[in-house]
Amino acid sequence: MNIEMITAAADRLKGHARRTPLLSAPQLDEIAGRRVLVKAECLQHTGSFKFRGGWAAVSALPPEVREKGVIAYSSGNHAQGVAAAARAFGIPAVIVMPSDAPAPKIQGTKTLGGDVILYDRATEVREDIGDRLAAERGLTLIKPYDDAQVIAGQGTVGLEIADQAAEAGVTHGDVLVCCGGGGLTAGVALALEARAPGLRVRPAEPEGFDDTARSLASGTPQGNATQSGGLCDAILTPRPGALTFPINKRLCGPGVVVSDAEVLRAMALAFRHLKVVAEPGGAVALAGALFHGAQLQGDAVIATISGGNTDPAVFARALESL
Repeated sequence: MNIEMITAAADRLKGHARRTPLLSAPQLDEIAGRRVLVKAECLQHTGSFKFRGGWAAVSALPPEVREKGVIAYSSGNHAQGVAAAARAFGIPAVIVMPSDAPAPKIQGTKTLGGDVILYDRATEVREDIGDRLAAERGLTLIKPYDDAQVIAGQGTVGLEIADQAAEAGVTHGDVLVCCGGGGLTAGVALALEARAPGLRVRPAEPEGFDDTARSLASGTPQGNATQSGGLCDAILTPRPGALTFPINKRLCGPGVVVSDAEVLRAMALAFRHLKVVAEPGGAVALAGALFHGAQLQGDAVIATISGGNTDPAVFARALESL
């Protein structure tokens, strides 16, 4: 992985991905005790940054391989990103999704043309299902984070952050990134290393699913005790990725771990003051920026809202938290 792959992905994404805004609100600055800038990837196509990685991976395939179709496994956001890219290229997309994924994500994937296959993440292994179906149907597997082209696509978020932060006069400080398997974290870290070395990536995770934070602290990959049941469905992964962890170990600062209550409050504050909808997994970085300032460095902090595909009942619960 290198900056050249990320800039090549950015070229392929031109005219397809949105350049999402870097938002701010004085009320959030007051809560955080410093300037807060929010990269709103919830406004990206399909409602999350995953569109970037999906398009980058599908568009990088040789045409004769791509036309046979692709397969992905995901709790919803990668699913929709890959399905949207596949539809644009006119190719089949099989998506393996957990049966407990939010209904809007399952329906959204189907609407985008994905052939959805549900599984029980407590008793079945999605990697095994994906490998089997890829072999049986001749499909190309696009992993949600352990794929170099996916990481490159997510790295385009970092390219935009580097430019937008410079425009805002921010050249030093922490960049909190919502982290599951670490694809967005690794991509942004690589982009900032090349384009804004004064900005340091900090992975943000929910309590109980803080495998990256524990892995960075120990220096070796650590797994989570449970694989399901958490509020932040979009970033509930078993362990850091084999490709992503070495990158994040080299480039990232310590992880920031937030509570579900802080996530819900961050969702409500993002809606009230930024007028955007964040899903739980997409709000962990903002929660870290707002409520864990003692762990951060710099007069300003940048936080990603990585997705906005939330279940309506969960969003209503978030609004009730204020």
